[in-house]
Amino acid sequence: METQLADLTRIQSLPFITAELPGIGGEIKAEPAHFIVEEIPLYEPVGEGEHFYVRITREGWTTRALQQRLMQLFGLREIDVGCAGLKDKHARVTQTFSLLLREMDEEAVARRIEEALPVQVVWVRRHRNKLRAGHLLGNRFRIVVLHPHPDALPRAEAIAEALRARGLPNYYGAQRFGVNGDNAQRGREVLFGRGPRERWLRRFLLSAYQAALFNIWLAERIERGWFDRLFTGDIAKKTDTGGLFEVADAEAEMPRFQRREITYTGPIYGARMRWASGIPGELEREVLSAAGVTIEMLRKARLDGSRRAARLFLEDLSIEPHPDGLLFSFTLPKGAYATTVLREFMKTEATLPEE
Repeated sequence: METQLADLTRIQSLPFITAELPGIGGEIKAEPAHFIVEEIPLYEPVGEGEHFYVRITREGWTTRALQQRLMQLFGLREIDVGCAGLKDKHARVTQTFSLLLREMDEEAVARRIEEALPVQVVWVRRHRNKLRAGHLLGNRFRIVVLHPHPDALPRAEAIAEALRARGLPNYYGAQRFGVNGDNAQRGREVLFGRGPRERWLRRFLLSAYQAALFNIWLAERIERGWFDRLFTGDIAKKTDTGGLFEVADAEAEMPRFQRREITYTGPIYGARMRWASGIPGELEREVLSAAGVTIEMLRKARLDGSRRAARLFLEDLSIEPHPDGLLFSFTLPKGAYATTVLREFMKTEATLPEE
């Protein structure tokens, strides 16, 4: 068991929650019109303040590249340009950036961007604070799966019914681990005192390793038959407010669990992470121990840790025929991956080309 828990290659073949149902196959083509993403903001700009919130629709840009270009265009420092989250390059993306610009007006900002860059400015509005990572509720997706199985629609509808009933695992998507799938292994090397010198790259690789350990933990919970169970000792999350609490009595909390008002969370390992207790706590410690990682190592790497909801629910999932295959529409909370949803339908690792 320890060998299995320590095996990072396990993240390349995570268990499906609908394994008994045949997949639709197909592929995701890197055409922007076939992968549309729209950020759902956490709040709306108030119309005053020294930051300009700029809502942009773009194709063929990484979020970081567009940030850099906006910096150059307005003569800003990196700290002066904010965004809520990273988005795929090979998609049609609508997302918001914040720019610290005290003495321009909205029309001038929009005009300068559209004249200099191949993007569409949806709107520009003032706000009082910088837009920071995580300042969003989630993302809306419209994704075409190309060339699926001839019986794709009934197969997809059967899988959708099962996912609506049970939810699905909130795995980190395969693209989180890089082109060669080795970001987690490289992150482990950083944790053990090796790897690149660049601080930003070290942090990026360490976070990939944390993501891999989460996926391994969740895969093990599923394989033990615990996906639909709530345990005393679980650290649960309220799905409306995001508040965390330790489950003191699993039987008493089961009605809320079944109504999807709460869900259990998994470990994003770090020195200050809140641990589960009881049976779920034992599994969390097994995973970390099998990896050969200690709390002191996490502390030295300055990894605080956190908790991540373990289950996703597709409240607004729709599937319809498309001239090139099937069109999937759904909304996910921040931090969740559309490719995690699609892999349950395709029964393959649904990935996009890397940025």
